[in-house]
Amino acid sequence: MISLKPQQLMKQRIYHIIEKGAHGSRANLIFDYSMMLLIILNLGAVVLETFPEFKSRCASFFAYFEIISVIIFTLEYLLRIYVSDLKHPSSNSSRSRLKFMFSVYGLIDLLAILPFYLPFIIKIDLRFLRILRLTRFLRILKINRYNNSLNLIWSVLRDKRVELGITFFITFLILLVFTFLLYYFEGDQQPESIPNIMYAFWWALGVITKIRFVDIQPVTNAGRVLLGFLAFLGIALIAIPTGIISSGFIAKLRSEPAK
Repeated sequence: MISLKPQQLMKQRIYHIIEKGAHGSRANLIFDYSMMLLIILNLGAVVLETFPEFKSRCASFFAYFEIISVIIFTLEYLLRIYVSDLKHPSSNSSRSRLKFMFSVYGLIDLLAILPFYLPFIIKIDLRFLRILRLTRFLRILKINRYNNSLNLIWSVLRDKRVELGITFFITFLILLVFTFLLYYFEGDQQPESIPNIMYAFWWALGVITKIRFVDIQPVTNAGRVLLGFLAFLGIALIAIPTGIISSGFIAKLRSEPAK
């Protein structure tokens, strides 16, 4: 039996704690759930910071909490680099570190801490990147166990890309036609609400997607007819991609051998 050096033994212990595997040790679970709790608390802090009353009263708390969180996330990132040769075996440790650092999870971990460090070098506000910390749940919850489902979704979209592309292109053409017609009939009647063609496009897009982007009402009979027809057409245009994808799923599931 080969005995491990103390340094190698320590590295393996760290690896089994921060990298969730089949072992599922108690220390690993404590670490995972602690990181999940810290991520949720960070998200809560980001939300509360948008309220002026909380931001003014708890500014120092938010600042200290961010510093502590970044220190923890940074230490975890460095530890993952340290044990990367166990996660990504390679001929040398440098190549293993690079594999982790340029992997999807490695880049996400880096982007989650960059907003804190970059302002010391460049005057730029990247605090919105903190939301990327939520994606760390994918690692903690072992999203790779759902690879078959994700591959099925991707294969259906890939197989139906031509039909979906044609559908979206036709939808875009129809949207453009209605945009010009709306601008022609309504633009002169309410120039302050529709000063240019892009406002008419935004209006038509809101009608076809059933999302109210702008608060504009038609004032001409032609405009009312156009918007009514566009709203009715929007139901069909949204249902078509759904039907294409559904038929793709059915065909793919039928082609798979029964288990």
